[in-house]
Amino acid sequence: MKNPFRPSRAGRTLIAGAALLSAGAVLAPAGTAVASTAPKREFKAHYVALGDSYASAPLVPDQVDATCLRSNQNYPSLVAQSRGAALTDVSCSGATTADMTASQTDGVPAQLGALNRGTDLVTITIGGNDIGFSTVLGTCAQLTATDPTGTPCQTHYTSVYEDQISDAIDQTAPKVAQVLRAVHHRAPHAKVVVVGYPDLFPDDGVGCTSKTVPLAVGDFAWLRDKEKELNAMLFRQARKNGARYVNTYTPSIGHDLCKPTGERWIETFAPETPAAPVHPNAMGESVMATAVESALVRHTRHR
Repeated sequence: MKNPFRPSRAGRTLIAGAALLSAGAVLAPAGTAVASTAPKREFKAHYVALGDSYASAPLVPDQVDATCLRSNQNYPSLVAQSRGAALTDVSCSGATTADMTASQTDGVPAQLGALNRGTDLVTITIGGNDIGFSTVLGTCAQLTATDPTGTPCQTHYTSVYEDQISDAIDQTAPKVAQVLRAVHHRAPHAKVVVVGYPDLFPDDGVGCTSKTVPLAVGDFAWLRDKEKELNAMLFRQARKNGARYVNTYTPSIGHDLCKPTGERWIETFAPETPAAPVHPNAMGESVMATAVESALVRHTRHR
């Protein structure tokens, strides 16, 4: 059965460039106690970034890939800069788990093709497009006028017998697991990190009324819970499949799309700073990078 939540290509607006750094080795004359005067060339770990638009940072300056809407200030680029790693960034707006193993569109090959046995670090943010979250948000916005103080979107997607979004999340779980197994197969020596989604909606469930956030007041808490449910699924799949999970939700609480410009790390439906609607702006990507880097440092210390 066709997944009603998978957005169309035109609707998958959720989408820097690869900063390839050289690696080398120091050669010294054999059998001599005299230190070589040749300049040392630092080894650069190979880091591959996979995922969707929350990794690629669409419209955040500077955009370096027009097809995938990828920024050179996305969290993978910032992590690579911090660690001095050689980055191959194939994250792409609109990507789903299917695009890890198949071409997403003309000129955009399967993302897992960037991996090899020499890959040292892999980060991946995926799953939001599998459940069609951008389509859900569009539907919620359209329904707001029917009951602006109620829960028209929640009512649309749920009933006594089912919750369509929860069902879509459950259906996405084995797809994420399959991707993680494929990553380990292609990059058996890599540290694999699943990066969750930041806080999009007020964590206290209290909504905001604004032309730039056209959501019914009662739907904010439900949408918040659906995002937490998605992140919880990613956490479980990471643990079950030999990957670390990075929580970007908690560090971004209090900086959701309802906050004013300057405090807001997630843009509204009509962004006031360069970013895609309901996506991290430059500060949001920076906070995600910090969360990833902190997790990597903790992992190294506890090894």
